[in-house]
Amino acid sequence: MEYTIQKLSKLAGISTRTLRYYDEIDLLKPARINSSGYRIYGDSEVDRLQQIMFYRELGVELIEIRNIINAPSFNRADALREHHVKLLDKKKQLELLISNVEKTIAVMEGRMFMSDKEKFEAFKQKLIDENESKYGKEIREKYGDESINNTNRKIKNMSKEQYTSLEKLLEELNETIKLAYENGDPSSEISQKACELHKKWLLNYWDHYSKESHMALVEMYVNDERFTAYYDKIVPGCTRFLRDAMRIYTGIKE
Repeated sequence: MEYTIQKLSKLAGISTRTLRYYDEIDLLKPARINSSGYRIYGDSEVDRLQQIMFYRELGVELIEIRNIINAPSFNRADALREHHVKLLDKKKQLELLISNVEKTIAVMEGRMFMSDKEKFEAFKQKLIDENESKYGKEIREKYGDESINNTNRKIKNMSKEQYTSLEKLLEELNETIKLAYENGDPSSEISQKACELHKKWLLNYWDHYSKESHMALVEMYVNDERFTAYYDKIVPGCTRFLRDAMRIYTGIKE
């Protein structure tokens, strides 16, 4: 079956502007342009759009989706199996959050007691699941399953105070990175403070610290567009700036 851009937009529940943008970035091109100049989409394009929307639902960036789908090794059946596993994980995460809310309501109504650990359990699991979904494959290949599993256990075992302290530390880190970038000198006191705070933040997750591992991680921020996108939300361009500051902090050059 064939669809005009308006009909496909209505079918998928997304705007025609979004479909035009997907065309512009070579993510989803129409099957053909008809004699009236309208974009026409066929079955293959509908299937591809479904894949794109699956990835978007899992929080994957558009550029990464394009790279995945356009890769010669891309296999739709394998991708759907992977989506299924990740959606089940997301379902599990949502069920945990729902349970947490229901327990909290019961506590407020005096029907049950809820420990501080239980109150934060769902949020800690959400953090673990999001990290696994976005970066799990790469960081497990880089650091090994044992290391990542230990990190996940540390997150799960955090007390309320530790979890709250970590959130505050992350806020301070991001603000310091922003100030350092605005300062413009990777060797400045504020830039080196940002590196120190980044180390302090990492030590909440890592069992062992080394300058080499720290530097390798920050290099990965620059080389992996997903990490770059995260840090550049603080201020555009700060990912490379942090890398340059970290080279001074660790004494490890290119």
